[in-house]
Amino acid sequence: MSISVPCYGIIPARYASSRLPGKPLVDIGGHPMFWHVYERARQCDSLKRVIVATDDTRILEAAKRWEVPCVMTRADHASGTDRTFEAARLLGVEEDAVIVNIQGDEPLLDPAMVNQLVAPFEDDSTAVSTLAMPIIPERATDPNQVKVVTAVNGNALYFSRAPIPFDRDGSMPDAFFGHIGMYAFRMTALARFVSLPQSPLEKKEKLEQLRFLENGISIRVVMTDHCSRGVDTPEDLEAVRALLSGQ
Repeated sequence: MSISVPCYGIIPARYASSRLPGKPLVDIGGHPMFWHVYERARQCDSLKRVIVATDDTRILEAAKRWEVPCVMTRADHASGTDRTFEAARLLGVEEDAVIVNIQGDEPLLDPAMVNQLVAPFEDDSTAVSTLAMPIIPERATDPNQVKVVTAVNGNALYFSRAPIPFDRDGSMPDAFFGHIGMYAFRMTALARFVSLPQSPLEKKEKLEQLRFLENGISIRVVMTDHCSRGVDTPEDLEAVRALLSGQ
C-alpha cells in the first residue's frame, strides 16, 4: 500500500529505562532489539524512509555496526514524541509530510499496522492517527492498558487508564477498545504539539495524547485486528525471544 502523502517512520530509541536499562540494545536472536523494529518497519511500502532517533552514543554506534540509519538527538526530551519531532527536523522532511512514531520496544511489529495507521492521511482533514483493538473486560481493568472511546466519525473522544465507557445499567455487551501506542502525525500537528505545555488531563492520566484533545486537535482512531507485544520488563523480553525463535 502507498499513499500520495510522503510518510517517514521514526523509531525513538532511548537508552535509559527504569525496568530494563539499555532496552534498545538487548539481544534478541543475535540482533539488538532496535534492529528487529527497523527491519519490520522498513517492510512498510507506505514509508519513504525509516530511521532510528537516539540520545545515546552506544545506540548510535550499534546502529552503524548493523547498518541501520540513525540520528543523534538531544538527551533532555520529555517524551518520544518530542524526540520524533527533532529527528524529523534533522531529516529535513517536507512540510506536508506524515511522521510515524514507531515504538522502539516493538520487535514483533506487524508492518500492516503502519499501513493502516497512515491510510487516513489521504483525507486532508486528518491531523493525527492512532490504533486500537477490542479487548476483554478483564484487561480493561488494568490501568497499564489505556482505553479509548470514539465518536461516530472515528475520532477519539477520550483516552483513559480507567475502564471506559462505564455501563451504568449493565444493559450493554461489554465493549472496550484498547489503545495501541503507535501514532502518525502531520508535521504541522507535531510542531504544534511540541510547542504546547503539558495539559491538565495529560498530567492527571499521564497520557500525552490528551494534550492534542485538550487543545482541539483531533485524533483519528483506526481499528485493527493486528496486535504486537511490547517489551517493558525482563519477562516480556523472554516471551518475545521465545516467539521470535519459533518463527
